[in-house]
Amino acid sequence: MNMTTSYLFLILAVFFGVTSNSFAKSAEGFTLLFPSIITGITIVLCMYALSIVMKNIPMGITYASFAGLTIISTVIVGVIRFNQMPNLYSMIGLGLIIIGVLMVNLLGNN
Repeated sequence: MNMTTSYLFLILAVFFGVTSNSFAKSAEGFTLLFPSIITGITIVLCMYALSIVMKNIPMGITYASFAGLTIISTVIVGVIRFNQMPNLYSMIGLGLIIIGVLMVNLLGNN
């Protein structure tokens, strides 16, 4: 598997991670069956995709990238789907997360 495929699986893991977060919010503490099932399935798929990524990309780099991208994407979903607007300090922190993910992937030693 080449690096391009690994990064595609990373994007897939982020998608499943954001999906699981979104459905976990909708599950209302796992009291609603359908969102709870979707949450469980997408978490398992997310972890599977991450395990594929870790075949080529070091674990620390994989998880740092996954966590940062999932946080940013989940915030965007929160704004669009749940009308949850971050304040100024949250936006600054999110900007720093983006900078960190870029530094780890573009400047770090893979």
